Amino acid sequence: MRYLLLLAVILLVQRSYCQDSLTSILDKEVTRKQAIKPAHVYATFKGTHLINARTNETIKKKELDFRVSHRFGDIGGEYGGEKSFIGLENSTDIKISFDYGITDRLTVGVSRAKGATAVRQLYESSLKYKLLQQTENNKMPLSVTLFSNAVVTSMASNIKANTPDHFDRFSDRLSFTEQIILARKFSDRLSLMLIPSFVHTNYVIANDQNDVWAMGVGGRFKITNRMALIADYFKVFRSNSSLSAFKAKGLKFYNPLGVGIEFETGGHVFDFTFTNSTAILENQFIPYTTTSWLSGQFRWGFNISRIFSFKK
Repeated sequence: MRYLLLLAVILLVQRSYCQDSLTSILDKEVTRKQAIKPAHVYATFKGTHLINARTNETIKKKELDFRVSHRFGDIGGEYGGEKSFIGLENSTDIKISFDYGITDRLTVGVSRAKGATAVRQLYESSLKYKLLQQTENNKMPLSVTLFSNAVVTSMASNIKANTPDHFDRFSDRLSFTEQIILARKFSDRLSLMLIPSFVHTNYVIANDQNDVWAMGVGGRFKITNRMALIADYFKVFRSNSSLSAFKAKGLKFYNPLGVGIEFETGGHVFDFTFTNSTAILENQFIPYTTTSWLSGQFRWGFNISRIFSFKK
């Protein structure tokens, strides 16, 4: 009897110990799972640019993105057609840029652009920082990237006052762009973004605006593993007084619209695009697009990107 009683006590203690051990293991497993960070969503867009707009993407650490962007002349209208071989004989703007990843989230860049307004010979320096990144569990539903640039012209100053290319001081040569890029990858095929934008130009002529706000939208729809449709559009907010003053001079401003096809070819991303914007830099195409799709004043162009790695 004593042996049976002793056996019962031992089994009871062992059962209690096993339950405590199992509870402890389960608690540790739950804590471990909670500590694991949710997976980030990558490749919302294939590159750092769409057509005119920049995307939320940054360059990976110790990698360099070499990019060439080109805009040809008007396809139709007064300056297009057969006489200019649908604009291929002309070039409105060319940009060569280098963007380097300091970290996976921080990119610094420099570029040289021809320029497409009266102000030309442009040098750009830029910063791009990925502040937030979309997660697969939608705890963070958006990616948020901040972009800022400074652009300076090296062209000789026009001796005539009250012209866009007349510079009394070095600061008159400067312009700046600030953007917040809000992007979301809805599926493996569809990505969209919203781009509140602000452009400040230090020197402008009479009746022009130093500060111009705009709202950009952009999207990418994948057709195949190597091909996608891309588009972007900027709604520019100019004052009525400024619009009226330029309209009286026979000059009208339009919102930049671009559409195109994106090709991924291994180490390259190639964009074949059409846009009414003549300029490539935000500092010019946001406040100063004066050509219209409806008048045949759109042009084809391309962006080509090649990534070089400096990792060991």
